[in-house]
Amino acid sequence: MADFEAEDRKPQSDEARSAFTQPLGVVAPQRGTLDDESSTTSEFAIPTGLDVPQQTESEGSAFRAPSAYSADHYTAFTPAAGVPMVKLTKGAPWQDRMRTMLRMPVADRPAPEPVQRQDESGPAVPRVLDLTLRIGELLLAGGEGAEDVEAAMFAVCRSYGLDRCEPNVTFTLLSITYQPSLVDDPVTASRTVRRRGTDYTRLAAVFQLVDDLSEGVSEISLEEAYRRLAEIRRNRHPYPGWALTVAGGLLAGAASVLVGGDLVVFVAAALGAMLGDRLAWLCAGRGLPEFYQFTAAAMPPAAIGIALTLAHVDVAASAVVTGGLFALLPGRALVAGVQDGLTGFYITASARLLEVMYFFVGIVVGVLLVLYFGVKLGAELNPDAALAGSAKPLWQLAAAMLLSLTFAILLQQERSTVLIVTLNGGVAWAVYGAMHDTGELSPVAATAAAAGLVGLFGQLLSRYRFASALPYTTAAIGPLLPGSATYFGVLAIAQNNVDKGLVSISQAAALSMAIAIGVHLGSEISRLFLRAPGAESAADRRAAKRTRGF
Repeated sequence: MADFEAEDRKPQSDEARSAFTQPLGVVAPQRGTLDDESSTTSEFAIPTGLDVPQQTESEGSAFRAPSAYSADHYTAFTPAAGVPMVKLTKGAPWQDRMRTMLRMPVADRPAPEPVQRQDESGPAVPRVLDLTLRIGELLLAGGEGAEDVEAAMFAVCRSYGLDRCEPNVTFTLLSITYQPSLVDDPVTASRTVRRRGTDYTRLAAVFQLVDDLSEGVSEISLEEAYRRLAEIRRNRHPYPGWALTVAGGLLAGAASVLVGGDLVVFVAAALGAMLGDRLAWLCAGRGLPEFYQFTAAAMPPAAIGIALTLAHVDVAASAVVTGGLFALLPGRALVAGVQDGLTGFYITASARLLEVMYFFVGIVVGVLLVLYFGVKLGAELNPDAALAGSAKPLWQLAAAMLLSLTFAILLQQERSTVLIVTLNGGVAWAVYGAMHDTGELSPVAATAAAAGLVGLFGQLLSRYRFASALPYTTAAIGPLLPGSATYFGVLAIAQNNVDKGLVSISQAAALSMAIAIGVHLGSEISRLFLRAPGAESAADRRAAKRTRGF
């Protein structure tokens, strides 16, 4: 027995004893005490002695309202009655209905009406997106505002059942994204706008196509829509080339009468404008950019004015040059650029205004070159000779209406709209003359008021005919364009009077902005008093803000 106890007290080998075995004579501390640093614990375990209140609630959920939430102070959750449904007015133009839905979140948009022109397999999404982009391309290339282009693209997609789509419009790129549901991959298509042309007859036909597609009772298949779109593309211009050249000459002659010219000035300005038009066509045929086309087109009217001055002909040479400039001033692009900026499309607006600036600089360069050589040859030109209106208001009113008529022809408008826009231009000039000549208001204020009236009438006419407002407004602002201020500014610069020249050109820029803002403000005023789709009154409109940043 003693031998066994002695043997147990002998130290065992390393193989027989574990390194974690407690040595003999060391008392192991009790588990759970604060001195037990070697015991296995969790970093999230509650230390001994710390009193923690017991949880009375069950395990929380990520979808449960916080404990501090009170329904009396927060209204972020959907009420028990649900979100009020937005009903679109059937009688409203499709532009208003589509704008209303575009300004709403995708989840709040009303469900599309049952589509009757698709088969059981559903619409071909890539083909619908391609048709939408082609229609948007024609509208954007024709000078339509970015907001109306987005509304038209959304209307086409919605008419074929693609409601969860988001169109995006920039100056040269169109894109649209369609996502069937939150768990499906989105489909995106884009198209580049490379060529631009002014043809308001084609623009009206595209608007009619979109209006037919957006009607619930209309059943237009994709093949039929493609066929009509191809016919619109192949449609010939309503006026031949010689008619456009003659219209440009008559426009310049009418503009020269507005600034005090007589019959000789009328003929000289018309001849210079027609020569400039043919020279611009020659440059275009050789592939020169539009900047050089505008530069070349501005030279013949200025050259004829200098020639009359050197020949000592008793005519107002400045009226000849001013009349020739009216046909070149980019009023259409200016109005579209300012409209895009006021409606929140800042990238497109910046690009369009930059294009206007290049065109304007091209006109200034062309006139400046001719005036510089004319001054060197001894032509006596007076930049202080303001072009005051003659004492023949009826002749000026007739000239303003002729200017609007010829401008409408240059824009390739439909013959049914030419008479209306001619009357609108006469009203604009009458308002300007009454406010500036009789009321002695500043030209900027008078121009803005007349342009606002043009925009108001144009928007009302477009709503009556469910068409674009451009054919009713663009040609009507022709008599208000700042041709004389541009000419005198360029003339002062040519005579080394840079300060006076910059002041005059700044006045021309102010008049141009007054025209653009007035036209857009007039169109927006008409919307203030018309009931918006989905609202009981104008004060209940949803998402009235159209800016992208606020």
